[in-house]
Amino acid sequence: MKSIFDRLAEELDIRERQVAATVALLDEGATVPFIARYRKEVTEGLDDNQLRTLEERLRYLRELEDRRETILKSVADQDKLTPELERDIRAADTKNRLEDLYLPYKPKRRTKGQIAREAGLEPLAQALLADPELNPEDEATKYLDNEHKIDDTKAALDGAKYILMEQFSEDADLLGKLRLFLQQEANVSTRVIEGKENDGAKFRDYFEYDEPLKNVPSHRALAILRGRNEGVLTLALQAGDDSGAHPCEAMVADHWAVENRERAADKWLAEVVRWTWRVKLLTHLETDLVGTLRERAEEEAIKVFASNLKDLLLAAPAGQKATIGLDPGLRTGVKVAVVDATGKVVDHGAIFPTPPQNRVREAEATLVALCKKHNVGLIAIGNGTASRETDKFVGDVLKHHSDLQAQKVMVNEAGASVYSASEFAAREFPDLDVTIRGAISIARRLQDPLAELVKIEPKSIGVGQYQHDVSQTQLARSLDAVVEDCVNAVGVEVNTASAPLLAKVSGLNQTIANNIVAFRDQNGAFRNRSDLKKVTRFGDKTFEQAAGFLRVAGADNPLDASAVHPESYSVVENISARHQRAVNSLIGDSAFLRALNPAEYTSEKFGLPTVTDIISELDKPGRDPRPEFKTARFQDGVEKISDLEPGMVLEGSVTNVTNFGAFVDIGVHQDGLVHISALANTFVKDPRDVVKAGDIVKVKVMEVDVARKRIGLSMRMDDQPGEKSSAGERPRRQSNKQRSQSGQGRGETNATGTMAALFAQAKQKKNKRL
Repeated sequence: MKSIFDRLAEELDIRERQVAATVALLDEGATVPFIARYRKEVTEGLDDNQLRTLEERLRYLRELEDRRETILKSVADQDKLTPELERDIRAADTKNRLEDLYLPYKPKRRTKGQIAREAGLEPLAQALLADPELNPEDEATKYLDNEHKIDDTKAALDGAKYILMEQFSEDADLLGKLRLFLQQEANVSTRVIEGKENDGAKFRDYFEYDEPLKNVPSHRALAILRGRNEGVLTLALQAGDDSGAHPCEAMVADHWAVENRERAADKWLAEVVRWTWRVKLLTHLETDLVGTLRERAEEEAIKVFASNLKDLLLAAPAGQKATIGLDPGLRTGVKVAVVDATGKVVDHGAIFPTPPQNRVREAEATLVALCKKHNVGLIAIGNGTASRETDKFVGDVLKHHSDLQAQKVMVNEAGASVYSASEFAAREFPDLDVTIRGAISIARRLQDPLAELVKIEPKSIGVGQYQHDVSQTQLARSLDAVVEDCVNAVGVEVNTASAPLLAKVSGLNQTIANNIVAFRDQNGAFRNRSDLKKVTRFGDKTFEQAAGFLRVAGADNPLDASAVHPESYSVVENISARHQRAVNSLIGDSAFLRALNPAEYTSEKFGLPTVTDIISELDKPGRDPRPEFKTARFQDGVEKISDLEPGMVLEGSVTNVTNFGAFVDIGVHQDGLVHISALANTFVKDPRDVVKAGDIVKVKVMEVDVARKRIGLSMRMDDQPGEKSSAGERPRRQSNKQRSQSGQGRGETNATGTMAALFAQAKQKKNKRL
């Protein structure tokens, strides 16, 4: 049996000693960002992605080991643990295999098979299985028993049948073979429940849908499962054809050497096999495999959500400029909040430039006065209801007042309402209305998306699909890890950061973060990193984990504003002493720093990776890994979906990336879809190889379905609207052979609508080239 360390090393293609060293650090309480940044010598250079994968797999394998020990104890307590069974249990490498082995010994309610055994029918069942030459009726007469209500041969044979059914269905090797066969050969088949056609119209792509189980992508799997949960779809696994017995019945018969040789018990044994499959195994394996499909789909959906969240959190900050946040509305007006360059609220109110009030001149005067009074450089406009009307109003104001230097930017306001109604927002702004808090959030997230978005539960930010359908525990764990990685990659200014932001720093939690803010409020700004040790519960271990990610601008020691860890200051002091230069004169001197040989400053404590990182950090201290700020410019006159026309070329912002394409905000309150086949002129395996959330892209409108609120877009400017072949129509139900020949099952979709149209278009272009 492979150890956990062996398995992790094999799966991650790394050395076992790297695994052992990393696990030791994790068990000591070290965080992934800390290990990735400051313990490269120990892990021999494992990056944060490898470390996150190792951490997740370590959790799974340890759970597997815990379950293994529980099962061994349970079987041993029943005095049924043979050396062979123990060997198999210890060698089981998946939870499915482990549970298959445990199935015959798992405590369960009293079954028909158990009742039959208690009635003394076990010998009858085993005799007929071992020697099919025996006549079932003749043998059954030997087991009639009034005490156990075995009054006739039928009752005896039924009891024997139940015994064999349990025996057949609880064989771990057979279950493994059947599961593997179905994984490779079964089709997912969905049908609409009669009478649900109208109520379940959003699932109509799956009203008559078949696809090989092994090829169903995560987004389709989750859509199907949601349709079933909502009572619109039926879901079944189909294998073989309609002409004869299920192929799995033959596999059960073959495994137990049941065959039709015209012997006396052959027909009875064939019936046992048929009942075993239909009553015992079919539902069990279907539930098992659909559960595996769900787990795989959830895992992929969570991965996509996490990738999009990372892109959004690491979106370019507009910078420290006084900003007006506008939370658009119609009847209730546009809520206004002004924050200074540090994010402090300096003014707020409401204007009414939109219908039904249309107080445009009054609103213009208010906006101009606020811009001049606070020297506003940015105007952030939430992209919700009335956003385009508000955007047009602000654009007109800026045209009429050329002396204003403000730039207007449309901002994704997803989650702003969640923040505004949160406990933290109530503590931060107890005297402000929730709508004003929303405008503040919109302004701040333009200044610094990361600092503001950490205040919002990641699930509320709106960059994932089917987020309510997946495991909430796994989703929360994955998204929290993403937030932690992003915050620590950027670093945090300890004297201005909010408590929610500080709480995401390596080694800190919400309590310590609150203590930092309270200490800061009571004693003033921190003068250096060492002052952090004065904060309640900020001990040596916490300091080790957190200090390198916390910045203190203007500290006496300039290294306190960098990513150089205090434990490594001696390396910089060594460089300083050797070259007789002050530490602050080293910082930013690229020519000098790049001429250094890192190997000359290594020691037993600090290896080459650490010294190399230190020199790189001195070159660009506290560098921000986020890109340069850019914003999309929406086209005037295109404000709602009905304004769109096929062929239009527009600029937009990528809001969400999925496995089947990217959604783009083009300013009409409904994101359009660029299908994966229309992202580039070359083959695209993963949409994230081409675009990420927050990217500014140019798209062409290919299709507009106002009724279904669907917009088909392309990033290939030579595509022409209307190129649609019969491949975009709903296919007839096909046999397995036809499906294989047609290409379905190799990832193609039989869905109608935008995605199918774009796929058909791409296929038609390919045929033309051929």
